[in-house]
Amino acid sequence: MNAGAKIGEKRLVPGPKGAELVKRRERCVGRALGAPVFFASRAKGARMWDVDGNEYLDWIGGICCVNVGHCNDRVVKAVKEQVEKFNHVFAPWHMSDSYVELAEKLIEITPGNFDKKVLLFNSGAEAVENAVKAARRYTGRYNILTFERAFHGRTLLTMGLTSQVRMYKYGFGPTDIGIIRAPYPYEYRCPYKLENSNYAAAYLKRVAEVDKLYASFDSIAAVIIEPVQGEGGYIAAPPEFLKGLRKICDDNGIVFIDDEVQAGLGRTGKMWAIEHSGVVPDVMTSAKSLGSGLVLSATLGKKEILDAVDPGGLGGTFGGNPASCVAGLQTIKTIQEDKLLDKANKQAKFARDRLAAMKGKYNLLGDVRGLGTMIGVELVKDRKTKEPAPETAREISNKCRERGLLIVTCGPFHNVFRLMWPLVIQDEELEKGFDIWEDAIREVDKPYSH
Repeated sequence: MNAGAKIGEKRLVPGPKGAELVKRRERCVGRALGAPVFFASRAKGARMWDVDGNEYLDWIGGICCVNVGHCNDRVVKAVKEQVEKFNHVFAPWHMSDSYVELAEKLIEITPGNFDKKVLLFNSGAEAVENAVKAARRYTGRYNILTFERAFHGRTLLTMGLTSQVRMYKYGFGPTDIGIIRAPYPYEYRCPYKLENSNYAAAYLKRVAEVDKLYASFDSIAAVIIEPVQGEGGYIAAPPEFLKGLRKICDDNGIVFIDDEVQAGLGRTGKMWAIEHSGVVPDVMTSAKSLGSGLVLSATLGKKEILDAVDPGGLGGTFGGNPASCVAGLQTIKTIQEDKLLDKANKQAKFARDRLAAMKGKYNLLGDVRGLGTMIGVELVKDRKTKEPAPETAREISNKCRERGLLIVTCGPFHNVFRLMWPLVIQDEELEKGFDIWEDAIREVDKPYSH
């Protein structure tokens, strides 16, 4: 094992310095946060280095927070310039001009030919929670329709919208008051045994049944959906389903909330994942890569919906922090001027071709799905039974980390690899990452017999 190992070389994780930090962390950091073994010292582009000097390819990106890369030059320069002037104002009283500029830019690049408004917050959960509050105030209704496997945050309200129990909801008491849940279209595990557009229709039928079985549509303030589920397993809703959901909302006065916290800002090869369907939402949420690692989120949508809330009804101390706002502006500028959407689509083609070849060789790969570079690879013990293989996925993740590739799983069973490399990744870095990942899969997989 080498200290300061290059990508592809084996290393001990954690190394000596990292192991000491693990011990210190165990003494002073609450266990609810999880148990990291990797401690970062610096990062640039699609690469990271740990405190022991080992180099890694980063396919995690802080959970999809650095689409334009770690320490993007434009972002760093803008933030430095801003914090030298001032680094905090309370936006409701002393707003920075960058808040207004970012709001204008978000209105410009989001779907919908109607008057829009924007409010800036800190986290994806805040953006979602405030979207729901605005919808309730606008409609005068209380109920919210969400979906199985959804992840919308960890606050009390967004925890209720989130579907997964273990890790996110377990032991916290009642969280689902006023929340109705419908099945999310999941072709690989569709209980209706249907394929292609037929399964979208079947899932829409289940949504329609909500009106009769759980809560009348005239009591529902909003439907909230991820066009591609993040924590739920990188599952993309088919366009037919999203269009049908849009019609249900239109027919019943329900606000359509599009949660783009993880899927937005180029990850799917379009600026927003919802654009693949042609559906225009009433309200959108954005966070994660919006601030390129700085704390920033946005709730944006129809003017009449956001303006339905009385002054002071939505806000916060740090929302629209000026350093975060200039980071957001430079993030969007980088995506547009460096043509990262084109790069994402090129990367997606390479990944799809490589994964198609891998699926033909390895029995573990049960399903490959997603939009653009937002690709999920579901591991199973057996392709016929589709039994999840979380232990094997964990073993592969560890082997990858030992060779210099950071990659993580998602889904309720933690058996779905999600690909979240920065969109600025170089071609040779992408290929090297796949080589490391495939080597790890090869070591643990049984030969695939057709």
